[in-house]
Amino acid sequence: MTFKLTTYKTLKGTKKILELKKKKNTEAIIYKDNKPSYYVNCFDLQTESNIIMNSFVLGQQKSIQEIVKEISKKNNVNLSIQEARFLAFEKSVEYTEVELPPLPESWLN
Repeated sequence: MTFKLTTYKTLKGTKKILELKKKKNTEAIIYKDNKPSYYVNCFDLQTESNIIMNSFVLGQQKSIQEIVKEISKKNNVNLSIQEARFLAFEKSVEYTEVELPPLPESWLN
């Protein structure tokens, strides 16, 4: 899948963030230990973990960010969704093909 690799200039230096080409509330790139590791699409009903995430988002009326925090805490893993900081300036953008798996189902049970 094609994602956007954006380099931001911040007060602490430069930071690269792998992002969706178009920001959506139902999709996210999940970072594990500050590295892009998983891709969640709540409307991909072909993948079991995405179906489970869909039920969490719709059933619990929570954002993907809130659910990722809960999964992270429950499974004792460092998961996050990276976003540009308030005082970050876009320096460059390139599009890259990356295959990211869905979240492991075992973390969602």
